[in-house]
Amino acid sequence: MADLDDEDLEAISARTSAALDGPWWTSWEGRDHSSGDSFIGTGSDGDRGPDICVTTDDGPASMETLDFISNARQDIPRLVAEVKRLRSLHA
Repeated sequence: MADLDDEDLEAISARTSAALDGPWWTSWEGRDHSSGDSFIGTGSDGDRGPDICVTTDDGPASMETLDFISNARQDIPRLVAEVKRLRSLHA
């Protein structure tokens, strides 16, 4: 796998900015609520966005997959910012 250059980081940032606003969070039936479908919720309590449903060829995505996707909305911007911060220390 090739190293990330500044162009790569900007492309990652652009994809993140183009996605639905965060935060994203998982709502898993049986863990987070007692009935209904499992999904990724978007937005916050005061400004709730659309729900995201994720399926595979075998049916609904696993709880771990939904947790990964929902946390990526918050994790990726933090990781990009950290990479940029660390690079600025060595510039």
